[in-house]
Amino acid sequence: MTSRSRIVIPLVAMAALTLSACATSPGPAITGSGQCHAEPLAWAIGKPADEANMRALLKQSGAGLINPIGPDTITTRDYRPDRLRVFIDKDNVITATRCE
Repeated sequence: MTSRSRIVIPLVAMAALTLSACATSPGPAITGSGQCHAEPLAWAIGKPADEANMRALLKQSGAGLINPIGPDTITTRDYRPDRLRVFIDKDNVITATRCE
């Protein structure tokens, strides 16, 4: 075995493993209609951002994607009509819900 094949074979194996991991990773599950509506979500302001409330927000909004935003979270300015952003303070309390 040459020194070149000793290097190439492990690199090919690593590349195959890396690509197979990417190919089998599922994306976010779209559970709602895909069109976000934040109007009926005012009840959540001041509530804890626990799993039950987050699930209820996702279901009631009709959004396909929920995006919790903490006090130190950096966000992009892109707009997605299927995304519900839930703004959470340092005490894990919901401060705002917006479709953006």
